[in-house]
Amino acid sequence: MPGRRRSSRETVALNPVFSQPGEATQVPRFRLPDGPSLPETAYQIVHDEAMLDGNARLNLATFVGTWMDDYAARLYAEAADKNLVDKDEYPATAAVEARCVTMLADLWHADDPRTTIGTSTVGSSEAAMLGGLALKRAWQHTRREAGLATDRPNLVMSSAVQVCWEKFCNYFEVEPRYVPISVEHKVLDGHDLGRYVDENTIGVVAILGVTYTGMYEPVAQIAAALDEIEAATGLDVKIHVDGASGAMVAPFVQPDLVWDFQVGRVVSVNTSGHKYGLVYPGVGWVVWRDRAALSDDLVFTVDYLGGQMPTLGLNFSRPGAQVLLQYYMFLRLGFEGFRNVQLSSQDVAVFLAHEIGAMGPFELWNDGRDIPVFAWSLRPDPARTWDLHDLSDRLRTRGWLVPAYPMPADLTDVTVQRIVVRNGLSLDLAEALVADLRTQVDHLDQTAAARPAPRRGFRH
Repeated sequence: MPGRRRSSRETVALNPVFSQPGEATQVPRFRLPDGPSLPETAYQIVHDEAMLDGNARLNLATFVGTWMDDYAARLYAEAADKNLVDKDEYPATAAVEARCVTMLADLWHADDPRTTIGTSTVGSSEAAMLGGLALKRAWQHTRREAGLATDRPNLVMSSAVQVCWEKFCNYFEVEPRYVPISVEHKVLDGHDLGRYVDENTIGVVAILGVTYTGMYEPVAQIAAALDEIEAATGLDVKIHVDGASGAMVAPFVQPDLVWDFQVGRVVSVNTSGHKYGLVYPGVGWVVWRDRAALSDDLVFTVDYLGGQMPTLGLNFSRPGAQVLLQYYMFLRLGFEGFRNVQLSSQDVAVFLAHEIGAMGPFELWNDGRDIPVFAWSLRPDPARTWDLHDLSDRLRTRGWLVPAYPMPADLTDVTVQRIVVRNGLSLDLAEALVADLRTQVDHLDQTAAARPAPRRGFRH
């Protein structure tokens, strides 16, 4: 009599087509198998599991890159074993990292790119945290030299900051001071900033491409507000620019926008190589204006990997492959190539925003002319029985992932949908999305109209 089959939740059944004679017909799901499998069998199991994921090209929720060319894939495979932190073993990759930092410093108008300091990271969240740590450490040193207390640091930022800044304040014991956004002030723009800045403020975060909507915060305007605060109080507060997306868009699409090291108060900038840096996931960057902006005590020297090496970062082992891919993209595209790619994405974003804004139920929050990202809300209509969450669910049936979510504090009663246009979302795909969007809106309207009215006096 055959043995009792274990629940499919506990095991993974092997397809007889690719399992080999003598192999087990099932493998445990939550513990190591008793013995090995053939590589082709293990590959097929993992391949089939991952096949259940969505289509990355149709994921309009993520900022993260989903496509690179075949040459990049070859470089990725060739460099997958490199640990970037081991600079003694991989000096060529370390040199490429330093070269990329200098290129970014030049792109962001550092006075002398060769005197800046920076590092790659595993993403823009780590890069942002390093920028925040540098602000905190500089504030601490200044306060201690003046004989003042350092136990109550705060960081001023928009209520629409990405969650990595909430994590930074939590992990590194800094009070977050959120300046609420509103319909009148959709981003942190310097308005009323004096209410939030005091002697314990380690810095202000300006976001170049707000996660919720894609809008730029006006860095120069924020700096001007801080100039007025310094004139009135003597407080010299610096700015860190969170350019996770925008720092790889603005130099190419809005070259006349003043937001980077051209603004005297900006001491550091972070960006994400795996967003509009056009690299696969796993690389971010942070650059400081000059070496004086980064305290020496944040740089560690280790000598057990074969030689004395300075390290800067929250992670010790980091992949080197993505750094090489970033350098590849810099060489592959150059300034003009990046400009063409980002302008193409912006054109698609503006097209989509125009088409969606022209649909009766929707009201645009912005139009995609900053980074290629925009959001919209529903116009008030008491007769409407569906919301943006319903529309998001309907679009998912067609493969599109278009998130719906509430805005941050003080605007939580406003729900928006957002589209992130990345390299690979062509105008043809955008037209298909618009057609699907119209179809799903019609479906929701018709379903609501066909729904019978509730009977009077009926109770559940």
